[in-house]
Amino acid sequence: QAAPLCPYPSSSQKALMMELKSLQEQPVEGFRITLVEEADLYNWEVAIFGPPNTLYEGGYFKAHIKFPVDYPYSPPTFRFLTKMWHPNIYENGDVCISILHPPVDDPQSGELPSERWNPTQNVRTILLSVISLLNEPNTFSPANVDASVMFRKWRDSKGKDKEYAEIIRKQVISTAAEAERDGVKVPTTLAEYCVQTRVPSQDSSSDLLYDDLYDDDMEEEDEDEDESDMESDDSGNEDS
Repeated sequence: QAAPLCPYPSSSQKALMMELKSLQEQPVEGFRITLVEEADLYNWEVAIFGPPNTLYEGGYFKAHIKFPVDYPYSPPTFRFLTKMWHPNIYENGDVCISILHPPVDDPQSGELPSERWNPTQNVRTILLSVISLLNEPNTFSPANVDASVMFRKWRDSKGKDKEYAEIIRKQVISTAAEAERDGVKVPTTLAEYCVQTRVPSQDSSSDLLYDDLYDDDMEEEDEDEDESDMESDDSGNEDS
């Protein structure tokens, strides 16, 4: 007797399709999301715009989110492709943040299980957590000790020790060329940053993936609309 198929891929694909569609229709401020390859729902490319009025203002930072086949029961990984100098980002770009850690009880980590990943989390909460982390690093368990020490000096001196800020600004400036290559205008004001625009469906790389999921429903809705239109026409003719 054949072993039962693993239920994860279809359920995780469906969850990812729904999330991608939601994020394209209601984008998270400061992010641009695409698939690395059209046919692969498990690898996303994210472009993060540096929030105005922070050290990262005007920056264009690229990252990959890689999802496991049992998502959302296990967390994805988040890795920056752009070189980042930050207390909670490893040299290889991996982000060290509680929300992306599996929900195991590990007293030595200093993290509560409630701070770790759980299936109610999603890409939207991850993106917002990463933005929050950029502005407010966790220096208690740093992934980059040198960056953590430098950040604390900058923070405790109220900006008089400029070494940390100067490194970040140099990295921000270095991202301008990639934004230009990608044809992206990076927002530099709060008004621009907070504008949410719907991704045109014809430009969306995910259409091929979730079209099949919704085509049947759309066709049924169209048929219902056609029938109701015919009924209204008939009633209009009777009135006249």
